[in-house]
Amino acid sequence: MAIENLFKDEATEEKGERARMASFIGAMAIADLVKTTLGPKGMDKILQSTGRGQSVTVTNDGATILKSLHIDNPAAKVLVDISKVQDDEVGDGTTSVVVLAGELLREAEKLVNAKIHPMTIIAGYRMASECARNALLEKVIDNKLDAEKFKEDLMNIARTTLSSKILSQDKEHFAKLAVDAVMRLKGSTNLESIQIIKKTGGALTESFLDEGFILDKKIGVGQPKRIENAKILVANTAMDTDKVKIYGARVRVDSMAKVAEIEVAEKEKMREKVQKIIGHGINCFVNRQLIYNFPEELFADAGVLAIEHADFDGIERLGLVTGGEIASTFDNPESVKLGHCKLIEEIMIGEDKLIHFSGVAMGQACTIVLRGASPHMLDEAERSLHDALCVLSQTVNDSRVLYGGGYPEMVMAKAVDELAKKTPGKRSHAIEAFSRALVAIPTTIADNAGLDSAELVAQLRAEHHKEGSNAGIDVLTGSVGDMAKLGISEAFKVKHAVLLSATEAAEMILRVDEIITCAPRRREDRM
Repeated sequence: MAIENLFKDEATEEKGERARMASFIGAMAIADLVKTTLGPKGMDKILQSTGRGQSVTVTNDGATILKSLHIDNPAAKVLVDISKVQDDEVGDGTTSVVVLAGELLREAEKLVNAKIHPMTIIAGYRMASECARNALLEKVIDNKLDAEKFKEDLMNIARTTLSSKILSQDKEHFAKLAVDAVMRLKGSTNLESIQIIKKTGGALTESFLDEGFILDKKIGVGQPKRIENAKILVANTAMDTDKVKIYGARVRVDSMAKVAEIEVAEKEKMREKVQKIIGHGINCFVNRQLIYNFPEELFADAGVLAIEHADFDGIERLGLVTGGEIASTFDNPESVKLGHCKLIEEIMIGEDKLIHFSGVAMGQACTIVLRGASPHMLDEAERSLHDALCVLSQTVNDSRVLYGGGYPEMVMAKAVDELAKKTPGKRSHAIEAFSRALVAIPTTIADNAGLDSAELVAQLRAEHHKEGSNAGIDVLTGSVGDMAKLGISEAFKVKHAVLLSATEAAEMILRVDEIITCAPRRREDRM
């Protein structure tokens, strides 16, 4: 006798064919959503939140688009996650990874309909991805030993990364900024020491790189505007207790004179604290919290520059960059580590005054100041630049470079095709399908540019059958071009990550044969 209902009400389950269909369709829909943003002629999406303020984001970055979507389909969530991981790991290729995974599933769907078992498809995909990876490894260029060539490689990678973003018009300028900033890091992938400040007004081309650190604050009244050889104490402590807070405190006194005495005692306490702080032998005090007028006055009298309410991100970074630590108690000065820098001064950017710390202890620190017409423009510029910085910092460590513009995909597709011809059995169908999925990336790049993708990809395939070809799609002229001459390069690490993540995600979704949606927990269940 069959059990009628195993699950609680509201729980649903889908089995076999239907579950697989749901996964495939969800994943392909997500891939088609971001497909149009791929490549130098990719379009942008506007994301509007329905919450308070209805904030608007205009972006072309795959990870940002997918992060903002609330998705119900479980397979689509897997793709969103791989794109997030790609963004955290290497910074670029967030759209490519989703498009490739979507194409692999589209091909798998045809095979499943042709009665090939998912496990056979997975085995074929495994062999194909291994083969594609080896094909990439044969084609890498490594100029680590030649500093001039390596810098040119980095410039090419930066230009290629930025050319699909909003900064594509001024990509020369920004590629130079990004490469300069990353070269200062001397091989570290910690992007904390590169600070990006956004200031509206001016044109994008007015953005610049400044060595040192800029804090988005004003210098207080009556305090020195310029300090040389600064000793900086970075703190997170309350400096606003010199007045009795009327609302918070209940004090019973029998005359007003007593209230005055309490206030004087509070003031004395504050004065002692300020004396302790000045006793560290500092000439600049940066605090995370407010500093009231009285302690500010005391600091000004002592010739100490006091900066209040520095935002937390700024203060942590300032501590890191100047070599100081954030302090909150001041009783034993010898245990507090002070920060040092050669010069602190006030600078103007547009209409705003900012504080500039130059000659900091951490030599690799620098600040990129972005200018632009509107906040949306600046946000997108920051995302684009961040992508470029991530890719470059990864490339400095792993200096292997590939040509771009659909070249790596064609190299992989050719190798995978040859493997399919040699492989007996049903797996060869899956391997062939993998090669078709790889070709979808150059096809999409061409489609987004409004070119005839079928014609171009066929020409490209013919070019790749010649020995030592560097052919890829040149979107600007709408033809097949030589990537080495055009200087279109990509980091090996990005392509490698795209290949592995997409194959694994497709494999994971292929294995599904049942989707169970649990019923929501109710209050009375807990009793």
